[in-house]
Amino acid sequence: MTFDTIEDGATVFIDANVFIYHFTGTSSECTQLLAHCESGRLHGVTSALVLAEVCHRLMTIEAVERKLVPARNVVRKLTRRPDLIRQLSTYETAIESIPAMGIEVSGLSWEIVMNGLRLQRRYGLLTNDSLIIAAMLHSGIRLLATADRRLAAIDEIETLMPNHIR
Repeated sequence: MTFDTIEDGATVFIDANVFIYHFTGTSSECTQLLAHCESGRLHGVTSALVLAEVCHRLMTIEAVERKLVPARNVVRKLTRRPDLIRQLSTYETAIESIPAMGIEVSGLSWEIVMNGLRLQRRYGLLTNDSLIIAAMLHSGIRLLATADRRLAAIDEIETLMPNHIR
């Protein structure tokens, strides 16, 4: 399914790449999906884990765009230069804007982590992906807005993707 097939009033879990594509101006569809959450047309939910991933990725993108570090080995270079990290702020402003978009942020519990491990084993998922699915199932959410095709293999959920990714 694609973003344009989501019914009004639906609850949708928002994956990190949707936020990344929105904040970097890569996808107007992702921006529109978040606007639908902000207007109340959709109920958007994400997790603190997703926000941590978005924060990290936007921070590295900002560092490269501002030419503070070259694109190769960004994390290693930033780790060695905390003074450069202190110069970054755009990513922080982006993260702070997410709740204002009407996005509910859920936490992680021991139960979600353990269910994530079971999903990881069953589907061969990476840890963060398994925790996202476990958080969704814990909250009774079946729709996942993502640009990650691999997650379409998960039986318990339905993935929604921007048209430019399919």
